[in-house]
Amino acid sequence: MKRTATRGALRYLLEQLLFALAGWVPTVIGIGLRAVLYRLIMRLDGVAVIESGVRLRFASLIHLGHNVYLDQSVYLHACPQGIAIGDNSLVMHGSVLHVYNFRDLPHAFIHIGHDSLIGELNVLRGQGGIRLGDRVYTSPLVQILAVNHVYAGPDRPFVEQRITAQGIVIEDDVWIGAGAIITDGVTIGQGAVVAAGAVVTRDVPPRSVVGGVPARVLHDIRPGDAGVLPPGGPAEPGKRVYF
Repeated sequence: MKRTATRGALRYLLEQLLFALAGWVPTVIGIGLRAVLYRLIMRLDGVAVIESGVRLRFASLIHLGHNVYLDQSVYLHACPQGIAIGDNSLVMHGSVLHVYNFRDLPHAFIHIGHDSLIGELNVLRGQGGIRLGDRVYTSPLVQILAVNHVYAGPDRPFVEQRITAQGIVIEDDVWIGAGAIITDGVTIGQGAVVAAGAVVTRDVPPRSVVGGVPARVLHDIRPGDAGVLPPGGPAEPGKRVYF
């Protein structure tokens, strides 16, 4: 136990040293330094572009695929079961991917597939596990929250009650509009679209468009749908959905 603790302390010191040396360096010079030095503390499958000001905690539990991009001010906290980001995926400015597990939950992780994009200022809380498929796009200010508080006991503060963490699954080819919130226990089916500002509290069928608070199915995406608005606006005035 003592040896493990020492190894953990040494790794932490190495992480902090490398962040101090290279984490702030701007331009392609900094990107090149981090591409080389960060291999000492995290798993990189190939070349990853890590901009200045990116914060990493428990870097040994972070796995970046080939050609992953982490924009400025991104924060990745990977304890205890890690963060994995697939090839060609991007995490944009100011987003937070957080797996801090303060109640020993059994499935705390964030896994993102390939060719996906996490938009600006997103928050992903992975205490119950978050699994995003391939080609998942989230717009700015999206929240994906795989944890929830229980507040059933009126005589006890909610912080003294238990939490639930069922996990969230978002399948391939899903688009999530700006400001949407995905709550714990939800699965979003392949090819679905979540409208801006929606609060998703239940499963979303594949190839459907959902919106509202709480979100409900607005319509299905059928074979042959053009997916492009005609000149002059939507085909059916008054039924515009914002993303």
